[in-house]
Amino acid sequence: MERLSFLLWWFMTTEITRKVAALTIAGSDSGGNAGIQADLRAFNFFGVHGCTAITALTAQNPFQVYAVLSADAEFMTQQIDAVIDTYDIRALKTGMLCTAEIIQAVAESLVLRNRIAKVIDPVMVATSGAKLLEDDAVEMLCRELLPCADLITPNLPEAAVLLDKELVNESAIVNGARELHDRLGCAILIKGGHANHDNARDLLYDGENAYWFSTPRINDALSTHGTGCSLSAAIAASLACGNELIEAVTEGKAFVYEAIRTAIGVGECAAVLGTPCILPKDQVTINEIKL
Repeated sequence: MERLSFLLWWFMTTEITRKVAALTIAGSDSGGNAGIQADLRAFNFFGVHGCTAITALTAQNPFQVYAVLSADAEFMTQQIDAVIDTYDIRALKTGMLCTAEIIQAVAESLVLRNRIAKVIDPVMVATSGAKLLEDDAVEMLCRELLPCADLITPNLPEAAVLLDKELVNESAIVNGARELHDRLGCAILIKGGHANHDNARDLLYDGENAYWFSTPRINDALSTHGTGCSLSAAIAASLACGNELIEAVTEGKAFVYEAIRTAIGVGECAAVLGTPCILPKDQVTINEIKL
């Protein structure tokens, strides 16, 4: 106790270099492509200290998830409380949450943390096609966690699950985003990477205005594994730095574009996203939609 008092006194009276922090609540990717590992790469690029609450360990590579070992709910609460009570967490993101019990524990830990910007990525299916969210967890996600969010970032298949209908064209995507906002009370970013379009287009609806965010599609990309995790993490990091939502989404899109463009091989048949050295925001086109 005396040591803790001394440390508190020292931090309050000593002029030291400080940086803001962001928290990722997600699973670990043993291949280092997605999940916690991708999130920490994004945090580091933005100069944000990265804290973690690990929901699960996975045995996976870019092509297959072999096994998942989930944390228990009590341990999730302990991880989150341990870092939020100590670090200057300005924003957080969630990724793979696995079970209804973990989702409930996360929601209970976050519901009163109003000063922290919350980016919820409703991860349901891996790029390889592996199921990452149990059936009973989807209802818990919609009821308990998504209403805590400032922004949710579903891809097109995930948005279709949340809405219980397919988003077959641009008008349906816009209307789907508005419906999700009306239901959840937060901004919606529907990721369009799964769509057949010349550009990688995402739809942002903030409750008043809607925008298409586009970057050139890199058709010969070595890897896109981990792009969803990287996008939500980059947006959270940008929010932690004090940027407004539109700027944060712009920076997140630019980060992912450059990560795809600079992807590298790390084995005879494996590749990973690159670690950007620049943030090419000039590659991001924003078009406001008349509602």
